[in-house]
Amino acid sequence: MDFGLVLQTDPPASGVVELMRRAENNGFDYGWTFDSAVLWQEPFVIYSRILAETQRLIVGPMVTNPSTRTWEVTASTFATLNEMYGNRTVCGIGRGDSALRVAGRKPNTLARLGEAIDAIRDLAEGREAVVDGSPMRIPWIENSRLPVWMAAYGPKALALAGQQADGFILQLADPFLTEWMVMAVRTAAAVAGRDPDEVTICVAAPAYVGDDLDHAREQCRWFGGMVGNHVADLVSRYGEGSGAVPESLTAYVKERQGYDYSHHGRTGNPDTAFVPDEIVDRFCLLGPAEAHIEKLERLRALGVDQFAVYAMHDAKESTIDAYGERIIPALAG
Repeated sequence: MDFGLVLQTDPPASGVVELMRRAENNGFDYGWTFDSAVLWQEPFVIYSRILAETQRLIVGPMVTNPSTRTWEVTASTFATLNEMYGNRTVCGIGRGDSALRVAGRKPNTLARLGEAIDAIRDLAEGREAVVDGSPMRIPWIENSRLPVWMAAYGPKALALAGQQADGFILQLADPFLTEWMVMAVRTAAAVAGRDPDEVTICVAAPAYVGDDLDHAREQCRWFGGMVGNHVADLVSRYGEGSGAVPESLTAYVKERQGYDYSHHGRTGNPDTAFVPDEIVDRFCLLGPAEAHIEKLERLRALGVDQFAVYAMHDAKESTIDAYGERIIPALAG
């Protein structure tokens, strides 16, 4: 199992770079960041510095979207980083949540996301693609490789990930839901004539190593609120109790009143009071190292290839170190 670290690009950018260096030194394989230009600093600028100060870390957004930047700009940016530092980038992409809603725009349709996945990958790898009706190719690109991993929750999005993406990003660590969603992605890949095992499975969730569970829950409760945004969209699209999405995912958002993106992904978010302890425990990894290892072994048995640690809490350094000292060695390979 591979391991990633996920950070927000809060200033100073040097702090983000230092945490990524610390992660690589502790055996992490991937360095991910949020991508929302209004809420945080521009990540692609920071990626260049991370790549310069690490040796093997693969970096990318968790996740970007098809609207914040034009597709050729996104592809050219990744290809430039690959030319400078070797093929050490990955493109996590989704419909767009905070980056678009904060700017007063709606998330992309799945149809547009599907077009973007293929176009960005093709352009970044030097092939011709059609962007908004115009065929184009970036002529200077040679030997660039860009895996595109898609974030998804709902049935149609899971199917799209299986049909087109190189990897699937699931932003929660509940084994039951992971099994259901991984099966949906792999089934869609098989129906599309792809090898289901070639779709990389990445689970991303907060991890907090320590014995004080009450404190850990409060530090990570924000995650249930963030996931709740996507779940609320699913409920509005498919209807409550429709069977399209497991009730174990949708039931907890009944008490959700709204969401203020100024607190997005942050400890102490006042819009997450509706998130019960049970959801925090199911969606996150909390407790001593042994509890993390046990849950990660269950996820690995379900086909998870990477666990990406959301480190938006008051124990970033100690959690990174605990993973490096005890947890990664127990699950490496």
